[in-house]
Amino acid sequence: MSAGQVHDTQLLEPLLTKVQVHQKQGRPKSRPKRLAGDKGYSSKRIRDYLCSRDIEAIIPHKDNEAARHDPTVMFDKATYRRRSIVEQVIGWLKECRRIATRFEKLALTFLAMVKLAMIKRTLKLAFSDRA
Repeated sequence: MSAGQVHDTQLLEPLLTKVQVHQKQGRPKSRPKRLAGDKGYSSKRIRDYLCSRDIEAIIPHKDNEAARHDPTVMFDKATYRRRSIVEQVIGWLKECRRIATRFEKLALTFLAMVKLAMIKRTLKLAFSDRA
């Protein structure tokens, strides 16, 4: 959780230090294989950080970046399309008026409302015949 005016890219590095990717067997991994983000995450600092941790960056280049016009730079469109799942969850959360308008001013209570909305969604999917 952060303040509303803080850009998401500022929290990427602290977030990735806390990531745990669960596996079928064994303990969770401490880093993902790939990270997908939108053009807002397209910066040299972020790409260098991901490269230093051996994480493949699935981030489209901005229109004004030289790498966008470089034929040697590859972009995995098929993998990038899978991030629509996350976008759909965020879109669904914004349908919850209390979360979209951020009635809760404290981060702790706002996070509790997000968790409550996710529980409500899970129960709806689990026990609804129209899901």
